[in-house]
Amino acid sequence: MSGSETTVLIGTTKGAFLLRRDVSEGSWVTDGPYCDGWPINHFASDPDTGTIWAGGGGDWNGAGVWRSDDGGQTWNVTRLSKGEMDNWAANDPDFAEMIGWTNEPLPFGDEFSQVWSLHYTDGTLYAGTKPANLLKSSDGGETWENLRSLSEHESVDSWNPGAAGLTLHTIVSDPQNPQKIWVGISAAGVFASEDGGQTWERRNRLSNIQDCEHHDHPAAPRDGETGHCVHNMMRANGAEDLLYQQNHHGVWRSSDGGRSWDNISDGLPSTFGFPIRVHPRDPKTIWTLPLNGDSVGRYPPNAAAAVWRSRDGGETWEAQRKGLPQTGCFFTVLRQALAGDTSDPPGIYFGTNSGSVFASHDEGDSWSEISRHLPTILGVEVLDQ
Repeated sequence: MSGSETTVLIGTTKGAFLLRRDVSEGSWVTDGPYCDGWPINHFASDPDTGTIWAGGGGDWNGAGVWRSDDGGQTWNVTRLSKGEMDNWAANDPDFAEMIGWTNEPLPFGDEFSQVWSLHYTDGTLYAGTKPANLLKSSDGGETWENLRSLSEHESVDSWNPGAAGLTLHTIVSDPQNPQKIWVGISAAGVFASEDGGQTWERRNRLSNIQDCEHHDHPAAPRDGETGHCVHNMMRANGAEDLLYQQNHHGVWRSSDGGRSWDNISDGLPSTFGFPIRVHPRDPKTIWTLPLNGDSVGRYPPNAAAAVWRSRDGGETWEAQRKGLPQTGCFFTVLRQALAGDTSDPPGIYFGTNSGSVFASHDEGDSWSEISRHLPTILGVEVLDQ
């Protein structure tokens, strides 16, 4: 493992938690909750300054982005939109005093209720919201602008909410060219910009060699396109525009920045799942966590947990089960809850809706539970220190 300490950032329905591992001792310590108990969906960080951001909120709090400049020990929030607590406080002075509420206008009123995703690149912090908007900050999250070129895209009338609502949950970029950005929206699909978000192209087309079988499921591929309910997407480092996505209906690979997609689901026990992860140095090594299906429980097939790994870009798959529960396992792993570090070999981590965090330090060959009894886990990210 690189460095002396690894910190795993855990977003939950009851705040943010930090799992710290001293590499020399091998033990894990849980700190938290932070962020005043807000629901926290996702994190981003600046490796040069050590700044960490946590995005979340909900109908009660409204949307906001929390910031820590001391490794996660203290946090301050920039609120972006109103929540129900603002309505209560506006009509109840005692309640307003109790929570320290001030009647200051928020920059986006009630346009959206949550921050679902964060991404930092080349001095710019991006945030995806519910309903789907893409925000941009050039001052570390103090002020924000809405990139309305996306939310007012010509296709917006065809966007449909998934079961969790119309969410912009995934933001990725090219580190060598930060003007190239991709986002995933449920259920509108993949969008790409090559000019820093000024213009956007919708990219959901099946590859020319991909046959599209008929499926009755509304999220399945049809009309020459993948299903539009993207669940998670990741770009492979050092491989031009190689993208992978876990869709509501299948796992997909694109070698041309999303302009066309190949179905790589064969060999997996299910077409349904939420997260996907790519090796930090090997663009053909990927991990995903299939679940039994959207309407039959959303838990591991046969109630036996497995992370599935491919070493050849999704052509073949193998189940990794060692250390994971193989009977009576009914947890769900959500779309932002699978993460990795850049060690050699890389550590892989995932969190469950039953409050457990599992880690592997041998690329998934074996797993151990490093924390349990946390609130429902919504997002996992890793800081290498």
